[in-house]
Amino acid sequence: MAHIRLPEELPGIRGAMAFRPETAKPLNELVEILLHQPNTLTPGERELIATYVSYLNDCYYCQTIHGAIAAASLDDNEDLVKRVKADFQHADISEKLKALLVIASKVQKGGKNVTAQDVEAARNLGATDLEIHDTVLIAAAFCMYNRYVDGLGTWQPRDEAMYRERGKRIARDGYVSISKEYLPAETASH
Repeated sequence: MAHIRLPEELPGIRGAMAFRPETAKPLNELVEILLHQPNTLTPGERELIATYVSYLNDCYYCQTIHGAIAAASLDDNEDLVKRVKADFQHADISEKLKALLVIASKVQKGGKNVTAQDVEAARNLGATDLEIHDTVLIAAAFCMYNRYVDGLGTWQPRDEAMYRERGKRIARDGYVSISKEYLPAETASH
């Protein structure tokens, strides 16, 4: 049971956002930019970063929904998502993404844990400054999103099929578009 009265039918962050839609709007816009809009990192790669940070933070809802979105963005490759969470260094992902996940994992512990050597290693594997920037911001933002979800004690159902279905919709339509179904029309972006 949530720590405050949230809409009972909306799991995870959706219930928290519906409770306070004026803060939901910028949060959804940020995640739309970071994970869904065009970028040199694919949506699947960026979702893997969000999933991995959420996994490190032990946020069931976020690691499961973003894992489902990542899988949907990566030809429904749920096994890859599981391998990244378990041991990304041995997962079938690019060396560049592995270096970015090192940076993301250090941000998850605390931003000052990222070293010049971590950044240089990512650059040497082809990461651009924008990709490094966005990796740090995705990791930092997901620490916030994870704490928002867990700090309010939101409802986090264990129905994998629900996450899989919603993940496919978000991968296809984006965050701002999907948020319209649980936010008042004047709050959801167009």
